[in-house]
Order: sequence, then C-alpha cells, then structure tokens
Amino acid sequence: MKCTTTSTERMRNLLLAAGLMTAIPVLHAESAGDVAESPSPEKERLESMIESTHVVVAGGGEAEPDSVRRLLNIFYQDQFRHFQDPRAPYFMFMSKDGSLALGVGGVIKASGYFDWNGSIPGSDFSPYSIPIPKDPTAKRNLAATASGSGLFFTLLGHNTLLGDFKGYIQAGFSGYNNRDFKLKKAYLTIGDWTAGLATTTFEDCDAEPPTVDGAGANGINSKTNVLVRYMHTFKDEHWTVAGSFEFPGSDIDADGEYTKACNDYIPDIAAFAQYQWAGGDSHVRLSGLTRVLTYRDLLKARNHNIMGWAVQLSGVIKVIPQLTLYGIASVGQGHESYTTDLGNDSFDLVPDEHAKGRLYAPTAVGYVFGATYYFTPKLFSNIVLSEQRYYPKNNPGDGQYKYGLYGAANIFWDITPRLEVGLEYLAGKRMDFNRMHGNANRLMAMMQLSF
Repeated sequence: MKCTTTSTERMRNLLLAAGLMTAIPVLHAESAGDVAESPSPEKERLESMIESTHVVVAGGGEAEPDSVRRLLNIFYQDQFRHFQDPRAPYFMFMSKDGSLALGVGGVIKASGYFDWNGSIPGSDFSPYSIPIPKDPTAKRNLAATASGSGLFFTLLGHNTLLGDFKGYIQAGFSGYNNRDFKLKKAYLTIGDWTAGLATTTFEDCDAEPPTVDGAGANGINSKTNVLVRYMHTFKDEHWTVAGSFEFPGSDIDADGEYTKACNDYIPDIAAFAQYQWAGGDSHVRLSGLTRVLTYRDLLKARNHNIMGWAVQLSGVIKVIPQLTLYGIASVGQGHESYTTDLGNDSFDLVPDEHAKGRLYAPTAVGYVFGATYYFTPKLFSNIVLSEQRYYPKNNPGDGQYKYGLYGAANIFWDITPRLEVGLEYLAGKRMDFNRMHGNANRLMAMMQLSF
C-alpha cells in the first residue's frame, strides 16, 4: 500500500466496504436456506467437541443425551466466545434431573516461533511493536512460550424462573513474561443478562478470523471489561440486540507538566444490533461505543471532559458449507485502547501540539478481512489481512506510528476433539509519519490440549 493514499480516500474505502457488507444479506437471501440445510464441517467439528465431554451424574446413573447437549450448547453457543477460548471440560458433573452441570477444565498450549528479516519482541505479533530502525542484533529470533495455557471453572444450568444460566471463571499464564497467573474472565450470565469481567459488547468475536497468533489481526477491537450487559435474540431468531455499561479504563498521554489524567468516573456504553441468517452461521452487525475521557489542564487549573466514540460494521458470511468470509471495518476517536495495535500505548487522548495544556481524541481506523476453508471437519485453513490507521490532528512528522499492516495464512488440524495443532506464516509492517518503516516475518507453530 502506498504512503500517498489520502485520508479522504481512506474514508471513502471504508464507506464502500460498509456498503458492500450491508448488501451481502440481500445478495445471499435466496441461497441462505440452502446453506443452512447443507451439512457444515464447522457444525460437525462442534458436534465432536460436545461428544468428547464425559458427564458424571451425581449419585450414579446415565445422563440424558438431550440434557447434556442442551447444557453444553449454553457453553459453546456464545456470541463472545473467541476461537482460542478453551473447550468445555473433559469431565462434567451433572445433577440427576439434568438441570445443572459443573466442570473444571483447562488448556495446555505451547507455541514456538521463528522471526527473520526483522523480529517482534514477545509472542504476540503486533505491527506496532516492530522496531524502527531495525536492530542489527534482532534480525532473527527463535523463541517459545506457554502463554495461553490456563484453568477455568464453569457452571451451566437451566431454571424455570431464571432460564439458562452460566457462571465462568478463567485464569491463564499471560502476565509478566507470559508466566504470571492472571485472571482473564469472571462473569455470570442469567437469561439475557451478563455481569462481571467479560468481553466488551463492542467486540464481534465471530467476525475475527482464526489465527495461531494470540493477539490476532491488528485491526480488531478487543478488550475485557467489568460490565453489565443485556442481550436479547427475538423469537424469529433473525435479530439480536445488546447494550452494556462497562467500567472504564482509559489510556491518556498526559505529561504531568502541562496535563494530567483524571480518574475515570463515567461508564463506557457499548451496543450493537445484529441480523443473522442461515441458522446463525452468517450475520451482519452494527456496533457503537461512547465514552467520556477526562483530563486536567494544569496551566489553567481546569478539568475537561472529551467525548470518545467509535462505530463498527462487521460480518460473517458462510458462502458454502466449507467456505466462510469475515469482515470488520471500524472508525472512532478516543477508542484507541480498545484496538489491538494502538492499545499498546496511550492514544485515547494525546497532546495538542499548538496549545500547551490541551489534549484531544485522535481518529483511528481499522480493517480486517479473512476467509476460512474446511477441507474436512478436522482440517481447515485461514487467510487474514488487516490494517490499523492512526490520524492525529496534526502530522507529527517524527517517529510516531502512522499505520500497521498484518497478514497471516495458517492451517489447523484437530488430531482429536481435544488435541489441536496449527502452523502459521505471519507478515507485518509498521510505517511512521517520518516515512521510516520496519518489517517482520514469522513462522509459528502451536499445540493445544484441552481437558
């Protein structure tokens, strides 16, 4: 991609992509029924996961298959489940009436990677982290990590009054040096309500192409917040709406001399409306985010509230049973801490170069496109292309990040429903405003055992 592309052209491309994604449901309306009725390798893969769970009934006896399937569907049929999330526990303990199940599970994940022609420090392949200029001592790198390994508890059940409910606690080795044990999620879902530490409502997990790389495409919006969410799917099963109040965590570039970040005191608000078809295999979603970012002008001794916002159009299209397409396009101001690339630093509010003591919310744009093809229910491949763009009010003309490019091609093989291996090629580029740039290439292999 050439550096001379203008901001206007970028925004025009975003609108064209949005129009295309909006038109897709209409173009596929006639064939949607055929796709839904055709056997899907993805559903066969999910079926093998469900069947691999062993249920122990309290007090002995046989578990009813329908009861087991109903409870495990609560676990797997989750709008906010990531591709790399653990599978249901190998052993589940179920009540005699089949209305409650408890399981303790985990995942052992080992990844090895080799970088050449420029390397990225750390196991996450983030174009933002590509060194500029190139470090002659880091042209190549061979490393391995167990990041992504962890344990979790889940409680699944159905109650006449409450409906379906799910309790979930997940912790993993992804803290300091990828070895510290860190809480990742802890939430309770009852019917249409979710409360706790969970994936933000602004993220469309199903629209993110699968990757071996733990960070995923750099153009996505991904964050975990403590939140209260309401989500409802209407009776015709074609429409889903959701909204949440999320406890804020802003990243503000205040220098402490002219400006200072204030405590967050207003919740972020995220919402989406989604249309789905073909039995839920395909969907188009429009998401929105608003937040208030507060800082203090130390020169004038005044606090300022800046409105941050973002919109995202995302979708998943099952073209044929073996082929799925993914797309995400987002734009916003002051939402950079939700993005995977700019979230590596403090970009929610940045200094105004022409007014000391003033901060503002810069613009960021992200794109993600991908495709998955299933050769068999156990063997599938993905390609991913992504870009994150940063648009400050004034061109800094220095070593500030301007955009990052991310590309991946991979293949996954489920040796058993519990043991998965993957191989991936990754390519990344970082371009700065001073026209300096850096590249990185990585070959990554992964083995993951769920229990």
